[in-house]
Amino acid sequence: MKNEIKHTTDSTYRCQYHIVFAPKYRRKAIYGQLKADIGQILRKLCEQKGVEIIEATAMTDHIHMLVSIPPYLSIAQFMGYLKGKSTLMIFDRHANLKYKYGSRHFWCRGYYVDTVGRIREYIKDQTEEDCMADQLTFKEYIDPFTRSKNK
Repeated sequence: MKNEIKHTTDSTYRCQYHIVFAPKYRRKAIYGQLKADIGQILRKLCEQKGVEIIEATAMTDHIHMLVSIPPYLSIAQFMGYLKGKSTLMIFDRHANLKYKYGSRHFWCRGYYVDTVGRIREYIKDQTEEDCMADQLTFKEYIDPFTRSKNK
């Protein structure tokens, strides 16, 4: 499932992201029952948005997730939704945390995100496949992207 290509009605995609985010002040708060609840909350929220969790790990002071996000949903939209809704749900289940985390913010403001994939290899393979299938019907003597002469 990790490299599975997905489909919507009008697109084919594999948009995978590695995401890391942490509780406010990087507090070591994710353990025990809270860790289990956070895992359940994150799974539920991802399911509601059509996001597949490929892998996830909850450390004591941060979360790692490898997710597949549909192309109609930006990573910024998804992270805003995930962190905002999960905060409300965490405080709903663990009311005592409201006092530790002022302003009802459980997570830090930022997050780390990295794409997963082999874009350069894909582009190279596609070009070779197109040439082999004789789908390129004309030769460009100057590469439009690099302005260098093709041989």
